[in-house]
Amino acid sequence: MWQPEPGWHPLPGGGGVSTVGVWRTVLGGQPVVVKRLAAPVDGDPPELLDPRHFAYWRRAADVVTAGTVLETPGLRCSGPGSVEEDADGITIVSEWVEDAASSGLFAAHALGRFAGAHLAAAPWLARNQLRDRLARVERNGGWPTLARTTVADVADHLWTRRGELLAAADALVQVPQHGDAVPDNLLGRSGDDAIAIDWATLGTGPVGADLGYFALAAREELEPLIDAYLLGLPAGLATREEVTLGARVTAVFTVLNRAEWALARAARGEGALAGKFRHPAVAPHLLALQRQFPHIEALVQP
Repeated sequence: MWQPEPGWHPLPGGGGVSTVGVWRTVLGGQPVVVKRLAAPVDGDPPELLDPRHFAYWRRAADVVTAGTVLETPGLRCSGPGSVEEDADGITIVSEWVEDAASSGLFAAHALGRFAGAHLAAAPWLARNQLRDRLARVERNGGWPTLARTTVADVADHLWTRRGELLAAADALVQVPQHGDAVPDNLLGRSGDDAIAIDWATLGTGPVGADLGYFALAAREELEPLIDAYLLGLPAGLATREEVTLGARVTAVFTVLNRAEWALARAARGEGALAGKFRHPAVAPHLLALQRQFPHIEALVQP
């Protein structure tokens, strides 16, 4: 059975059902990151074996093997990595990326440039990421806990209109998409490019979608981020209104999904739900939701 070497330093995050762990170590005198993926077994979610699904278990390894994002503009990986596969899973070794402490505006500009990149066709590129995430939420019953809060009417309205809004986003130009464009994954910097990590959800999606996902954790508000994104976006690829729609739909449905998840976990304990809004595991998600109120209102309006 595969085991990490003694002395490897475990790192937080890594995400995904298939991720066994992520470690930092030194190989050949160079700092590297080692990520271990476990091959799906009987009883695991079927989407782990769907190459188009965002949760496809081996996409991170396929990205390295194909060298898909070695030279993409705006967003690229740190350099060539290595992939070793065995009967139980895959081990990926990649260069360590130092945090360049770049601003959100730099990252947004980089995401705009990446949206104009060309990705070589591959059967494992993710599609319909937001739609698939909402389908998972639907299978779990939707947003029943949000229905017990003061945003119940708004949440119900958006849940009812999700098909219409997803269709509007799907009608936008589809562009390269990191898929998990949070600040912690856009760490490094090389010239005008952001050096990104964790490419496990690489694929295509509506223009602006990566930006909407990024905006949920950025210090900056969405409007200046859109300005920076448009400066990086190739001329004629999309209008400001189209980018705004893609960003809003992604940000709003993602923040509502996260709020439902946090509240549902808290609701299992004793006491009134309202008394748990300040809980450290809940409050950040509700603050993020509150921050998106102007964009929620824009989607609610006919």
